[in-house]
Amino acid sequence: MAGDHDTENPEVHEGGPVKSFLEHLEDFRWVLIKSAVALGLAMLLCLVAGNYVIGIIKWPMTQAKVSWPGTNQVAIVNFGTNHLGNFQLSDEEQKSLNLGKDRFVSVSVEPLKLGTNQVLGWRVNSDAGAIADAQRLHVELVNLSPAGGFFVAFQVAIYGGAVLASPFIFYFFATFIFPALKMREQKYVYRGLLFAVGLFLIGVSFCYFVLMPVALAASQMYSQWLGLGAFQWRAEDYISFVCRFMLGMGLGFELPVVLLTLVKIGVLNYSMLRRMWRYMLVINFVLGAVLTTPEVLTQVLMAVPLYMLYEITVWIAWYWEWRDKKRAAIEI
Repeated sequence: MAGDHDTENPEVHEGGPVKSFLEHLEDFRWVLIKSAVALGLAMLLCLVAGNYVIGIIKWPMTQAKVSWPGTNQVAIVNFGTNHLGNFQLSDEEQKSLNLGKDRFVSVSVEPLKLGTNQVLGWRVNSDAGAIADAQRLHVELVNLSPAGGFFVAFQVAIYGGAVLASPFIFYFFATFIFPALKMREQKYVYRGLLFAVGLFLIGVSFCYFVLMPVALAASQMYSQWLGLGAFQWRAEDYISFVCRFMLGMGLGFELPVVLLTLVKIGVLNYSMLRRMWRYMLVINFVLGAVLTTPEVLTQVLMAVPLYMLYEITVWIAWYWEWRDKKRAAIEI
């Protein structure tokens, strides 16, 4: 009979052959070895291409808007093809120079002849590129110790290598774990993983393109408000902050997958999730405070999408309960 046949062949239920403990231990040893090799090769690749990885990490900084306090004009001064700097004018300088009414003004310094003498003069030009560049954050990443470059390279290798090797490491562990799952369980796990990867990438992208420029601009603005210089940052601190922020946002976006998995196995239900909303709101703001700069705007920008995902999760759980009740009523 079919039932006897299934009982005699546990592979039908378990999805793989039955192995002894030592065989499982040997398989796990090979999983660790292959994962270590994948991580090592990915880290080596990131070390070789470290300048490109640094360029990717620095991109949000180039998109951050710089904050100029007050309302005085800002002069963007160029000499030929050289950029001399951006200078915020005092009230007296603004009146005496009379550069117009625009907040940002591009000024070119040029040599002029005055009789037999050659002097430097200036003229206002309409360099839209220079004006736009003056409103972006310009921070120099520096190493403050002889070994600083090596620490930065090691950081780049760890973070970049973990990202590159993670699909392979996950695959190796999946080949070890999946044979122990039933075919029906494997189907749910595959679906959950698909959503998990998608949500993680969405969270990282949202942080990289939206939150990170705002957080960096807020950090610079707060430093200037304290009267501190904010145009040089330690490279290792910046890389650690950016990578931790993006990783935290990606993991935060995994919340629906975790909660819905707990709903599926019966640990949580719709009523419990609905009662938990106050705690989740506090948790989201705590995550925003821990993972972002200590400034309200970026914390809200992080907490709001996380809480929206939680609400979506609650309504999915409600739909599942409603569907199951409807099916049970039909069967009766």
